[in-house]
Amino acid sequence: MNVTVMGLGSMGSALAGAFLAGGHRTTVWNRTPGRAEALAGRGAEPAATPAEAVRAGELVVVCLATYETVHRVLGPVAVHLAGRTLVNLTSGTPEEAREMAAWAGRHGAGYLDGAIMTTPPGIGDPTAMLLYSGPRSAFEAGRDALAALGDPLYLGPEAGLASLYDTALLGVMWSALTGWLHGVALVGADGGAGTSAVAFTEVANRWLGAVSGFAAAYAPQVDAGAYPGDDATLDVHLAAIGHLVSAGAARGIDSGLPAVFQDLVGRAVAAGHGKDGWARLVEFLSTEEQA
Repeated sequence: MNVTVMGLGSMGSALAGAFLAGGHRTTVWNRTPGRAEALAGRGAEPAATPAEAVRAGELVVVCLATYETVHRVLGPVAVHLAGRTLVNLTSGTPEEAREMAAWAGRHGAGYLDGAIMTTPPGIGDPTAMLLYSGPRSAFEAGRDALAALGDPLYLGPEAGLASLYDTALLGVMWSALTGWLHGVALVGADGGAGTSAVAFTEVANRWLGAVSGFAAAYAPQVDAGAYPGDDATLDVHLAAIGHLVSAGAARGIDSGLPAVFQDLVGRAVAAGHGKDGWARLVEFLSTEEQA
C-alpha cells in the first residue's frame, strides 16, 4: 500500500520504519527535512511539501505535536485529501478527535483517530496495541497496512473513542505505577528489614495478575449496577486501608495516595454501602455524586 507518514519525531520515525519493514511504499514528510534522511536510507521517499506528501499516499498517517499543528499542516492542502484515508495518531482529546473527523469528512477523506499504546521501540511488535475509532470502512481500508505497526484494535465508529480509551488507560497505568511505587517505598523503609524494589516487584507482579482478575469480575457488576460484597466488603477494605495509612505513617511514607482510597471508601460506607463490594465505588467518582 502507498503510505505517507507526516511528522518524524521519535514516534513518527518508528511508524515509518515499521511501514517500510512491512513492505509498504512509504513517503515521509517533516517540517525539518533532515529528519527524513535516515528513513530515506532505508527506502522511504521524502516529500518536499505537505501537498506532495498527501498526494503520494492512499493512507496518510499524521503524528504531530497537537491537533492544532495537524490543522496548520493539512489545512492548506486539504483539497488533496479527497478519496484518501487519514489516520491521525496525534495525542489529544475526544472533542478534538470529533472535530477533526468532521473536518476530514467535509474534505472527502475517510478518517480514523488513533491512540498508540506503546513507546517507539514497541512499534512493529505484533503484541503492541494501537486503538482506532471512526467509520468501519476507513478502518478496513487501512487495516492491512496498520497491522505493520502492531495489533490494530477497532473500537467503533465514534471518532472520539480511541482518545477516550487512551486517556482512561493511561489513568490505569499511572494509578498502578504510583501504587507500585508507594509499595516499593513502604517495604524499602522498614528499617534493617527493608526489601529491595526488585524483590518486591517480583511479588507485586504476581499480585497484579490477580488484580486483573478482580477487574474482570467487577466489570459486569458495574454494567448491571449491582455490587455484591461476595469477596470483600467495603467495611473490610476500609479497615485494611487504615492499616496501610498506619504503616506508612510509622515509616515516614507520604499518605496522600492511601488517603485518596480512604476518603473514597469512607464516603461510600458513610452512605450505607459498607456491605457492598469494591465496584460500588464507581458511583462515587462522578462530580454529581460528590456534590
